[in-house]
Amino acid sequence: MVETVRGQGASSEPGVWSRGRAPTTVGILLLISLTAFEAMGVGTAMPAVVADLGGLYSWPFVAFLAAAVFGTAFGGRWCDARGPRVPLVVAPTVFGVGLLVAGSATTAAELLTGRVLQGLGAGVQGVAVYVLVAAVYPSRQRPAVFGLISSAWVLPSLAGPPIAAVVTERFSWHWVFLGLLPIVGLALVLIMPAVRRLGPPANRTNGGSTGLVVAALGAALGVAGLSWALEHLDVRGAVVGVVAVLALVPALRRLLPRGTFAARRGIASVVAARGLVAGAFFTVVSFLPLILTATHDWTLTAAGVPLIVASLGWSGAAAWQARYPDLDRSTMLRVGFAMIALGQLGLLPVAAGWLPGWLAIGFWGLAGLGMGVAFSAIAFLTLAHSDAADVGTHSSAAQLLDQLATAAFIGFGGALLALLTSPAVAMPVLIAVVAVLALTGAATAPRTRLPS
Repeated sequence: MVETVRGQGASSEPGVWSRGRAPTTVGILLLISLTAFEAMGVGTAMPAVVADLGGLYSWPFVAFLAAAVFGTAFGGRWCDARGPRVPLVVAPTVFGVGLLVAGSATTAAELLTGRVLQGLGAGVQGVAVYVLVAAVYPSRQRPAVFGLISSAWVLPSLAGPPIAAVVTERFSWHWVFLGLLPIVGLALVLIMPAVRRLGPPANRTNGGSTGLVVAALGAALGVAGLSWALEHLDVRGAVVGVVAVLALVPALRRLLPRGTFAARRGIASVVAARGLVAGAFFTVVSFLPLILTATHDWTLTAAGVPLIVASLGWSGAAAWQARYPDLDRSTMLRVGFAMIALGQLGLLPVAAGWLPGWLAIGFWGLAGLGMGVAFSAIAFLTLAHSDAADVGTHSSAAQLLDQLATAAFIGFGGALLALLTSPAVAMPVLIAVVAVLALTGAATAPRTRLPS
């Protein structure tokens, strides 16, 4: 396993900010920040985009999601077969072309084409970055790298929406896409020295059988179809949902480690933890502003405060765990899940309107701290449980389940709102459901422990 290549102390290895590794570290952070800004900023600009070009509001998001799922599934096998060198050049380039196409779009079809290219690039790139971390950084430095990667999401989370709003209002929505192109180029320049030295793993795979592309397409179409169906609670939605599940089940059996849904000991439980933590945390992130505005009459600006506090808590906890590379990550994972669950249970009476809304700041701040611990632990354990030739496959499986769980439970929340109509009724039900995910993660976390 990759974990067996550890053993050097911090003093015998150059650090993540050493002269030899600093450009690679900055390049990785720029690549992550690009994806994060697109995730956080594009939603702010999308009303202006749709008003200008027409089309259905949800399709740019569905197109990105479906393409990202395909890129994630395919990218893992590609990296394991050929190494991350070519994917780390091709993926940011495709992402950049997608920015250019979307940013210069004059029709909805051109915009969707750009979003598909962005999704493909982001999916492959997300997996390739993990493979690069495994290849370049020794085990004891990986907690620091994953702490930095967590922090790379914080600034886009805080600054992405307001920057996108200012750019859209003062200039044009086109620059929300085009303005990121120079950062793509800079990231490529910074990671190239490290990438040039990489080759395929010694015991490389064949990149997957002939069923890989079919499975990746099935996963992409299944996730997109399930997201759409959960937003359309009618006969059409039911038909699409059934077809989506029929496509997803065999695809996931092909793409996920055996025993994932049973959280079997080893890599299967680590991949399962990634899905559980994503469904538990990001679902509440999507609906917490609605809870505070609809149930507690907060302004939209004020409703963003708990999300900001949680983002800062995530970043702070990720930085804290990086200082203790020798702590048992399965124990940290269990603590992280427990903190998320406590935050969710505290939100239950707030969502129902029984307790004041300002308590959400503290409760969701606690969940953010838990996410900083749990997410970094999962990233470390994914590499630690992987042989060199399996890093891409296992990383893509974890990210794929993350995408599926997030899409499914956010869609479930939308369905609850449509059925129960009142946020004060629907949101406590949703939070109770996703709190079960966090509690399940805490219960199964010991199964992720590395063999002694």
